[in-house]
Amino acid sequence: MDVKIEESWKNLLRDEFEKPYFADIAKRLHAEKDAGVQIFPPGGQIFRAFELTPVDSLKVVILGQDPYHGYGQAMGLSFSVPDGVPAPPSLKNIFKEIESDLGVRMSGSPNLEPWARQGVLLLNAILTVRSGEAASHSGIGWQQFTDAVISDISAHCEGIVFMLWGRFARSKRELIDTSRHFVLEAAHPSPLAGGAFFGCRHFSQANALLTQQGKTPIDWKL
Repeated sequence: MDVKIEESWKNLLRDEFEKPYFADIAKRLHAEKDAGVQIFPPGGQIFRAFELTPVDSLKVVILGQDPYHGYGQAMGLSFSVPDGVPAPPSLKNIFKEIESDLGVRMSGSPNLEPWARQGVLLLNAILTVRSGEAASHSGIGWQQFTDAVISDISAHCEGIVFMLWGRFARSKRELIDTSRHFVLEAAHPSPLAGGAFFGCRHFSQANALLTQQGKTPIDWKL
């Protein structure tokens, strides 16, 4: 697998790329592609979150589970889909919460690249998925890699705001040094959570925490 990743992440995660499990992930993906299996996101976008958000610009981490498995949706950023693709239900609810929390009007653009370019790492715990099969790559090793990403952020950065939505994301709290970082927890924005996500006010809270540290807040409006 051609690991196209921004240089600061390449340096921070160098040891992970050399471990046997990472080679096994690459072998698994190549074997599936050779067998005609369609995998999302496209190969060049698997590490897109890292490309857009270098380590030294990192302010916020929003953790998702695995990529969207519908055609044309996954783009390497958790919760985001490309322009021209309808916003999935979870993303619509995220936008509703931002509008309520910040008193802004979202444009409806489902592409979250502007957040990533401001220092929001939109990280899925699992970086690939087979077409039409949710969580189909949950057991191939990606979580070992992304757990290492979270642990390395915790060890090498300061004052990062982690947004953990839903039981799966909240289980990663143990990887984060809460004496050095901030953890905001809420229900998942999926409609399946019955609206429990609404009212979490994570976006204003994150900006308040960044401002307290002398960091530029995130412009969440799209």
